[in-house]
Amino acid sequence: MSQDGAGVDLETSLGYLLKEASSALRAAMEEVLRPLGMSVTHYSCLELLAQRPGLSNSELARGAFVTRQTMNVLLQTLEREGDVTRPAEAPVGKVLPTRLTPRGRRKLEKATAAVRSVEVRMLGGLSEAERASAFRVLRSMVRSLREGA
Repeated sequence: MSQDGAGVDLETSLGYLLKEASSALRAAMEEVLRPLGMSVTHYSCLELLAQRPGLSNSELARGAFVTRQTMNVLLQTLEREGDVTRPAEAPVGKVLPTRLTPRGRRKLEKATAAVRSVEVRMLGGLSEAERASAFRVLRSMVRSLREGA
């Protein structure tokens, strides 16, 4: 509770601190991706496709934490720029599986190095044991929130 007894004390709220950390991480990522002509969502899309080729628009949107409409606009741009390919017609059902092109892979390599530098900076003050502990704690929080939904 805040000092007046109402609301949340932002100084001691773990949820607020997590949101602040998320915001700072996103800003730092945007800063290193901007010179590469990318946003965090653009990078996330390419990274997801590198790890899981053939994802649909809906799967990519969920993985990048954006709406399907936002992802569709991004995919149209990435396709026009030659970073991804999608078939003109769905091989099965309505899903248009998306794949990275060699050009998209090259762009992703540069972006991954930039994003990795941000994560190294973020974790720089932590020991290996503290990093492992933080990872476990955050995973547990995510699991608890998803199970309670």
